[in-house]
Amino acid sequence: MTRQLTVTSVAVLHAIANGARHGFEIIDVCGAPGGTVYPALTRLERDGLLSSHWEDVEDARKERRPPRRYYALTAAGVRALNETLARMHAMALVRVRKSRRSER
Repeated sequence: MTRQLTVTSVAVLHAIANGARHGFEIIDVCGAPGGTVYPALTRLERDGLLSSHWEDVEDARKERRPPRRYYALTAAGVRALNETLARMHAMALVRVRKSRRSER
């Protein structure tokens, strides 16, 4: 079993697994600010759960924008995400119980 992932890490890995490939796409899907997502991407890559590569500078120039860094899950990243999602799915939903006072 891998070490437990943070909620942000799960959201980032899940976004990438579902097709978000570069920082701005990942931020849009996660709904988290760049100051949260980019450090998570760095940690996840350092821990071997992601790999990345920079796009060709000429491709970016043709679109008049800076080069993008593209991310992909590694086999370890897929395994860690699936293990974490399985643990999350195993949790039961919480239902609010009425207090006796409100039943009167």
